[in-house]
Amino acid sequence: MAQHNELGIAGERLAREYLLKQGYAIGGENIVICGVELDFIAIKDNRIAFVEVKTRSSDFTDPLDAVDHKKQCRLARAADRYIRIYNIPHEPQFDIITVIGDPVNNVAGCRLTHYADAFRPPLMSR
Repeated sequence: MAQHNELGIAGERLAREYLLKQGYAIGGENIVICGVELDFIAIKDNRIAFVEVKTRSSDFTDPLDAVDHKKQCRLARAADRYIRIYNIPHEPQFDIITVIGDPVNNVAGCRLTHYADAFRPPLMSR
């Protein structure tokens, strides 16, 4: 497996543990809808969070930059479809979790940041 794939999988594992410790129920992982992968679908109280996880081995580049307008539109479209298919009654939100460090070899040295309700779904034109 490529090193960046291992890094991403380890970052998602760390994010999953974090979400569970924060009281979220994991409703789905790596769900593909409309050709878009939703890293986590997490539920807490009356909210459903569509969580995007970005892992970087160093803080040379900001992982938040990877969730640009185009990515936000794709995530919003997939989340909307998921909500409609499963008739989800919860209020949706879009969260981003960044993991900086080496979650493969040094979990303790990683910095995890949770941006709850990180962005609003962009208005989409048809």
